[in-house]
Amino acid sequence: MLRVADIHVYYGDSHVLQGVSLDVHEGEIVALLGRNGAGKSTTMKGIVGVNPPKSGQVIFNGEDIAGRPVYETVRKGIAFVPEDRRIFPGLTVRENLEVAVLPPRQGHTAWTIERVNDVFPLLHRLKNRKGGNLSGGEQQMLAIARALVGNPTLLLLDEPCEGLAPVIVEELGRIISGIKSDIPVLLSEQNAFFALSIADRGYVIDKGVIRYEGSRQDLITNTEVQSRYLSV
Repeated sequence: MLRVADIHVYYGDSHVLQGVSLDVHEGEIVALLGRNGAGKSTTMKGIVGVNPPKSGQVIFNGEDIAGRPVYETVRKGIAFVPEDRRIFPGLTVRENLEVAVLPPRQGHTAWTIERVNDVFPLLHRLKNRKGGNLSGGEQQMLAIARALVGNPTLLLLDEPCEGLAPVIVEELGRIISGIKSDIPVLLSEQNAFFALSIADRGYVIDKGVIRYEGSRQDLITNTEVQSRYLSV
């Protein structure tokens, strides 16, 4: 579904991503792991076009979308939940969802507001609360739910556990695991323990370069990779 091939991303003169390649297939969760500043968020932003690559390819459903405007990427079916969530603080939970609704993709079951309320029952109870009055965990759930009602075919989650209580992290893991059969997920995460509890495969990035890739079991058992790149 997604193939990222040798992308190079810069911030000004700073060469942040130096030939990153990865892929995501139907029905799986793929984790992008690394320490803070390793290049995880830059990879996600490079894929969706927030910080477009200067070279390399981003192949989505057979089409190279590298460098396309973000709105085109979203229309093609990629949803991105950034680390800072970007919910609308002045809108209610219900209104945050309503502004993001897009028609379902052909051959896919629609993600409606009612469906995401079934997945996130807490949001239904909070439907009239302003986004700015939600806790961090509630905002993260709303950000993911808002991405889903856009009916994507691929979901990118950037550091979804950042700053959240363990009980909320556990709930998010359950929800993300339940989504993958319908929408594959690319997850960037500093919390390797969480990511490897739900991911099928993973990539380890350090200083803008993919240093290791393997199955969940490979990553769980490779103590050298954990100590060198993940601080586990």
